[in-house]
Amino acid sequence: MIPDRIYASLRAARFSPQRRRTGSASTLPALRLSRQIGEALADGLTAEGALTAAGRLARVLAADGVALADCDRVLAVVGILDPVAAQSLLVETLDVLVPVTSPPLKSAPLVVSGDLAGCLLVAGDVSDAELAEAANLVATALDHADLDRARERIAAADLRTLRAEISPHFIHNALAAISAHTRTDPERARELLTDFSDYLRYSFANTGDYATVADELQAVQTYLELQRARFDDRLEITVRIAPEVLPVPIPFLVVQPIVENAVRHGFESRPGTGHIAVRGFSEGPLCVIEIEDDGDGMEPEAAKAILNGSRQGSGRIGLANVDRRLRAVYGPEYGLWLDTAPGAGTKATVRIPRYARGVHA
Repeated sequence: MIPDRIYASLRAARFSPQRRRTGSASTLPALRLSRQIGEALADGLTAEGALTAAGRLARVLAADGVALADCDRVLAVVGILDPVAAQSLLVETLDVLVPVTSPPLKSAPLVVSGDLAGCLLVAGDVSDAELAEAANLVATALDHADLDRARERIAAADLRTLRAEISPHFIHNALAAISAHTRTDPERARELLTDFSDYLRYSFANTGDYATVADELQAVQTYLELQRARFDDRLEITVRIAPEVLPVPIPFLVVQPIVENAVRHGFESRPGTGHIAVRGFSEGPLCVIEIEDDGDGMEPEAAKAILNGSRQGSGRIGLANVDRRLRAVYGPEYGLWLDTAPGAGTKATVRIPRYARGVHA
């Protein structure tokens, strides 16, 4: 146990105003510079972004001049720095892949994920340690930019894959259901044809990466109406959505694949009436969407294998795709969960933040 007088002394030292002021004075500029460099290089090492980043570095380093280059040429120069000398030093630095000093210039290579991305050059009274830290800051910003672009490419590829997986089986059956009503109930057939057109228009829309929960559920209701017509209204549907989650942005085509799987695997293969419930509500800062069917269910281990993509040929369309996209957008703590057991139906749950940076419908 720490004696009271020692504890009091430690506490005073830890929370003294002087200590807090010193920490803030040295930390805040570094944090601000890191953010500014990251914003400037969000699109990679472009001429415009390099010019902004070089200007920030020149002020912080108190350098006479700063230049940023890719692997071919000097992209931006700020201050007093000879472009011809900078280009010559760039070539030398890229050849040896280590910092090079050629008074009045110094340079350091920019290495991003093990690959050479370019070079930082400075002129003036800048130490080797300061040059190394500045180069590391730029390389880190470029690495983050690469990761962001990679996530966007993966998400776009996953969405293309999901669209390709939209069931030809469903399309065939929907058209067959519409055809069956053309003579017996032409008005109903026209309504279903409009629903089918709306479903395809939404599924293949090119309006961005995100929709609102309201848009997703509208598409889901259209899909379920087509399925009800196919099964002669033996499919019972319950939809309950809290108003506060309707405007929440969500990755495009997240809910519909889950509902399609509920129909196919919870109801399609068995006689009698089936029930599918769709619920949406908030849990503090989270938006929760549940899709529950009263079908056959499955072994929990099988559900786990479907989500991690290790179960091939399961016929569970796009569930691993949906889970992967959710985790890519929001982080590993979010995604899709399946609660199921043989004979007990399946409940799929999506949990996402109601507000997330960069997610806008």
